Amino acid sequence: MLQVNRAATLVLVFVAMFNCALAALAQDAPLQQVADIPLPGAAVRFDYQSFDRAHGRLYIAHMNADQLVVFDVKKREVVANLDGFPNVHGVLAVAEINRVFASATGEHKLAIVDMETLKILAAPGPIKYPDGIAYAPGPKRVFVSDEHGDADAVIDATTNALIATIHLDGGAGNTVYDPGSGRILVAVHEKNELVSIDPATAKIISHHPVPGIESPHGIALDADARLAFVAGEENNKLAVLDLTNGQVLATYSVGKDPDVLAFDPGLKLLYVSAESGNVTVFRETGKALATVGSLTMPHAHTVSVDPDTHLVYFPLQNLNGRPVLRIMKPSPGH
Repeated sequence: MLQVNRAATLVLVFVAMFNCALAALAQDAPLQQVADIPLPGAAVRFDYQSFDRAHGRLYIAHMNADQLVVFDVKKREVVANLDGFPNVHGVLAVAEINRVFASATGEHKLAIVDMETLKILAAPGPIKYPDGIAYAPGPKRVFVSDEHGDADAVIDATTNALIATIHLDGGAGNTVYDPGSGRILVAVHEKNELVSIDPATAKIISHHPVPGIESPHGIALDADARLAFVAGEENNKLAVLDLTNGQVLATYSVGKDPDVLAFDPGLKLLYVSAESGNVTVFRETGKALATVGSLTMPHAHTVSVDPDTHLVYFPLQNLNGRPVLRIMKPSPGH
């Protein structure tokens, strides 16, 4: 009996130590889990997300389900799951013109959706492989990364027509709008550079090499600090580029095959999600980055952040056989 009691005591001690270790790991992680919200559709790949701050909605490209998920971040519920978006990659919500743009890559088109009715209004094309999307408010033009067409496609948001194709001499990574300069920035894979485009003329203004980065793809901006964060999907590196002079200030290691980036301007936190499921969190300090920490989740290659609540969103394609939207928050002290 004494031996049985000792064995039971050892088991209890081991369990307590294990739980303490798990708690310590959770406390040390840069993000803490807030909620897992079930998502509709099949347990298949997601891609880009777009946060509509004005209406408190998150638009999620459920790529391999050919669907666009509309999520209410205040109620924490799906308000619509839209069909008709074949192989959807990119998505961008533009509240000022009441439109959502989504890359219907399987149809080689850009789907244009009315925010109120959630109906597709038009689908201009052809675009060989539409991916990332940016909107320039001055000329009211939409710029679409044509990744396999080595170009950026230009859509007039007033007429919904394809009006120009800007040749890049390399695969187009993500495309973003820089409000500080009023320019469109595009990562170009084979050229290892960031291209600056005048949205009014649809002409390339400048080329900025990104040394230390191989096959640049994901981009996020701190427009106020005049910094661009550019991820290299071939060498698992992140560059900080000074937008005032186009110079790379430093490079940092991230997870294997980095994909989507998100920046929280209030907390100065940068999230870099990789195809490996690794998420690296950085804090901007001046014109440099300090590593806060990292964590790994299955298929956590796409990330979005709410700049008001600072909550971070990860659509995970398969948790116990179903897709889930994992909501997280920065850990205290990080």
